[in-house]
Amino acid sequence: MQSSENGLIGAEGVPVDEKDAYAANYKAHRKGISYDKVIKTYDEWADNYDKDLCPGVYNGPEILAKAVGEQYVGEEKQEVRILDVAAGTGRVGEELQKLGFRIDALEPSERMLEILRQRGLYENDWHDSIGFHQTQIKDGTYDCVVSAGGMGEGHMPISALDEMIRVLKTGGLMIIVMREEYLSYVNEYVDKLEPHLKELEALKKCKKVSRTVVPNYSFNKNGIVFVYQAL
Repeated sequence: MQSSENGLIGAEGVPVDEKDAYAANYKAHRKGISYDKVIKTYDEWADNYDKDLCPGVYNGPEILAKAVGEQYVGEEKQEVRILDVAAGTGRVGEELQKLGFRIDALEPSERMLEILRQRGLYENDWHDSIGFHQTQIKDGTYDCVVSAGGMGEGHMPISALDEMIRVLKTGGLMIIVMREEYLSYVNEYVDKLEPHLKELEALKKCKKVSRTVVPNYSFNKNGIVFVYQAL
């Protein structure tokens, strides 16, 4: 079990000038929070989200965009259709557009989605969750499905992985970036997330391309980048 500081699990090692931002983020990740309360928290936080989790504090979008770019070197990026899952306010889309990709979004928080739409970066968007039911997206729609920051306490269940793979074309890539330590103390993921990925491999749904630990994902903490290919 991860220890806590001032009641905030995982707060150890967070830079002093990022403590307030960590506390704001923790409201959406607090122990035992339900999915519905997660969405309500993001609705209430949306207008300050980008200020609190600015680049340097939260680097998931940049890390994810780099990982995507590395997989499509030399390809015509406008031909690559990408779905950004738990797209938030659209920071991932901003980074992917810089690289020339076309992006759609799926986001459960209505207010976050409103801010995302204001950016004008996404071609299509869905106000929906993932992992609790089948989305309206057709099988085999996307070349790449990505998510940064969508994993956490009360966030996406591991069944979201199945849905991401369902909407991928054969040979398409699922690229997920999350905080590494969540694998050690978020109950939904501890001894479940990576075993579930192995189950999906055994079922010939996907195969692992890479698993990479990266520094300074958020709050000076490591992230982990999973890349899997749909079969």
